[in-house]
Amino acid sequence: MTARIFLKLILGVLCVLVVALTAVDFQASKVAERTYVGTLTRELADKCRMLAFLTPADFSKINVDSFRALAKAADGRATAVGRDGRVLADSEADAAHMENHGQRPEIAAALAGRFGSDTRLSSTVGVKFLYVAVPVPSGALRLAVPLKEIDGQVNAIRKQLLASVALAFLPAILVAAFFARYVSSKLAEIIGYAGDLARGDFRARLKITNRDELGILGDQLNETGEKLQKMFEELQREHEQLEKLELVRKDFVINVSHELRTPLASIQGYTETLLDGAIHDEAHNVKFLTIIRQNAERLGRLIADLMTLSRIELKTTKFQFASYFVNAMIEDCIESMRPMAEKKHISLFIDPAPERTEVFCDTEAVHQVVTNLLDNALKYTPENGSITVGARTLADNDLVEIFVQDTGMGIPAADLPRLFERFYRVDKARSRELGGTGLGLAIVKHLVRAQGGEVRVESEFNRGSRFCFTLPVHDLGLLEYEPVQPELTRL
Repeated sequence: MTARIFLKLILGVLCVLVVALTAVDFQASKVAERTYVGTLTRELADKCRMLAFLTPADFSKINVDSFRALAKAADGRATAVGRDGRVLADSEADAAHMENHGQRPEIAAALAGRFGSDTRLSSTVGVKFLYVAVPVPSGALRLAVPLKEIDGQVNAIRKQLLASVALAFLPAILVAAFFARYVSSKLAEIIGYAGDLARGDFRARLKITNRDELGILGDQLNETGEKLQKMFEELQREHEQLEKLELVRKDFVINVSHELRTPLASIQGYTETLLDGAIHDEAHNVKFLTIIRQNAERLGRLIADLMTLSRIELKTTKFQFASYFVNAMIEDCIESMRPMAEKKHISLFIDPAPERTEVFCDTEAVHQVVTNLLDNALKYTPENGSITVGARTLADNDLVEIFVQDTGMGIPAADLPRLFERFYRVDKARSRELGGTGLGLAIVKHLVRAQGGEVRVESEFNRGSRFCFTLPVHDLGLLEYEPVQPELTRL
């Protein structure tokens, strides 16, 4: 490739030099010819005036032999023309047989009293001549010389000039060859780099060693490569995210189908049993209807939780952020769950934060988070157990951590990383038995992150669990929860 580019560049330079040489030859030939003709014209004018001085004033008294001798001495052809334009004497032709010269440019000028000159082909001898005429009392005296000698001298000058210019062009050709070699190598690198980009190798870079136009072009191509690389990497990340989301979607559909199928199958089975006659069986009909109601309630809770998650992810949930006293919110949550705790003989305690500690949050969202955590703790804490809800200010004073700690069965360490995934259950059979939908902790995670906080869990099997989440003390400037939206669907 480099050789082809070099050959094209050097041929282009040679074509330019040939055109320049032709133009120089043409212009130099014209200048040399004009210079020689001008010099010869002046010489002939002087000779013509001298010839007029030596020629009789009355052209009728000219001796032809003497006239020819004078013309030969002047090294030209002499012609004497009367005032009427008739040729009265000529050194090389018979004047009696020559046509009237009154209309010849140089003769017309001389007859008008001016110096005249002209260059043309002689109609008498058929040779190109330079004619010079001067006015005399009897008419005009003309001297002419052939231009063949001038053409020869001009050709000699042309040859010398062309030879000199050709020698002068040799360094130019060498410089052009060096330049062509440099440009061809750079263009070859640029073309090769463009080929790398076309093949998808966006990590390749051009080595820039100068700041000329080719260097600037190389910089721009490198910038293009960097942008393409970033775009490609971004597309790869988006593709990977889409693949993950597709897996999440498939898992979600499978999980939802499974979660819906179980209560629906139970409802359908018991309904058919009742329709087949069990509705009249007083020993079982109420039991069957109770089971149907429980499964319908489970379906209702599942749909409600799915709608909650959907609204958060689609950004249709509108949060009302404001500053609230954290201890008051915790007390409200505990009071709402106290009847359920008393029914299971579970004690609820409060570990309050410092007085008048505030958090910047949506109080309804926080209430849902705490009640979800309390509901989980109540389900998995045995009778006569205890649950503590508290809050504390973290060291930097910009966050408040709220926790729900129970004395339940705890969670195995292997299950902790996936605990906040949708439909993930540590004990699937027991969770369904207790009426859980498998979405409570996923909702907790989404709601906490939507308010600029983080959620975590600490647990040891058979030694209880401690769920903690943070809330900001001050306004984080969240526009709803858009800045953390990319995290909301991360499992």
